[in-house]
Amino acid sequence: MAKKSRNSKKIRTEFKKNYQGRTRDGDLTRQFKDGSLDDQISRERVSGKGDLTRHRTIVGHLAEAGEDGLPVDMDLADPNVLYGRVLRMHGLECIVRTDDGRVFRCAVRQVLKSISTDGRHVVVTGDNVRIRPEGTEQGIVLSVQPRRGVLCRTSKGKRHIIVSNVEQVLIVASAAEPEIKPHLIDRFLVTAEQAGLEAIIVINKVDLIDPAELQPLIGVYAQLGYRVLLTSAANQWSIERLRRIVAGKQSVVAGQSGVGKSSLLNRIQQGLGLRVQPVSNENMKGKHTTTTAELIALESGGYLVDTPGIRQLELWDVAPEEVGGLFRDIRPYVNHCRFPDCKHLHEVGCAVLEAVADGRIDPRRYDSYAHIVEGD
Repeated sequence: MAKKSRNSKKIRTEFKKNYQGRTRDGDLTRQFKDGSLDDQISRERVSGKGDLTRHRTIVGHLAEAGEDGLPVDMDLADPNVLYGRVLRMHGLECIVRTDDGRVFRCAVRQVLKSISTDGRHVVVTGDNVRIRPEGTEQGIVLSVQPRRGVLCRTSKGKRHIIVSNVEQVLIVASAAEPEIKPHLIDRFLVTAEQAGLEAIIVINKVDLIDPAELQPLIGVYAQLGYRVLLTSAANQWSIERLRRIVAGKQSVVAGQSGVGKSSLLNRIQQGLGLRVQPVSNENMKGKHTTTTAELIALESGGYLVDTPGIRQLELWDVAPEEVGGLFRDIRPYVNHCRFPDCKHLHEVGCAVLEAVADGRIDPRRYDSYAHIVEGD
């Protein structure tokens, strides 16, 4: 039985706008004739309380400082509650594996959908949840526990959480077909720095080029302390090393479409059978093969999350003045500028610009910084 939290109490929480409409009265004519309509209007409150308010009272506790997830955590007094983790989203439902190894197809409790949040979805892949079984294969998600290790981006003006509760991200790029995009790698690195995730850069399809061509790029990232791994899913290069990196870890594989994320996962663990597709012959761009993030249990321990391809990564909740602190090579210089509000773009006495001119900061990395700050 789930125990109530020590600070459990009745709290008011904001719900989504217009989550509950006013019930339409279908008998207004009779009320008008007998005079009861005027009495009803005179008794209506003009304040925000009542059926039209966006706040409701629930039993639970407020999220503590630093917790990521829903603003409230509801306490449950249901003896049938089970703890589990979301393996993947499937339309309006989610697939949950409970701690005892059973798998349930779960709907989400309506009150969870109604709580106002900044995210597109209230339940995401990787979430630790509490469910109530409804039979042997179905259930209802009753609550979502606080998240950690969240990889997210901005989508349609809202926070799109790709996966939660991971500790490292494998940023997969391809040496060719499609060509490597260093600026996209930099955006993933900024996101990882913001979320406190360890980032490993994996450059796949190195069998298609001379690996020596990548040495300048690898050198820049290696000097910053990032691990860079050259792989080939086709020739199984460095697959064993990749297995050791993910063994016993909670990892997510992210990158643009067509770089071979699913192919690498098929090599890491035999028998997965993840669907793969070749890139387009017309524009050498990847095709969207993986359609939803999926949590995969590894035989060596831990989990690996396969994610859909991303062609653009718009950062979430990163102010322009915070970007410099998320670049490892720019961070040491941001507090040495002449002006405290320096944006490091064209200001006089900017220590960052001086470091770029002196070769202490790679110009291409600085170009990635400028694109993010200017909102390009």
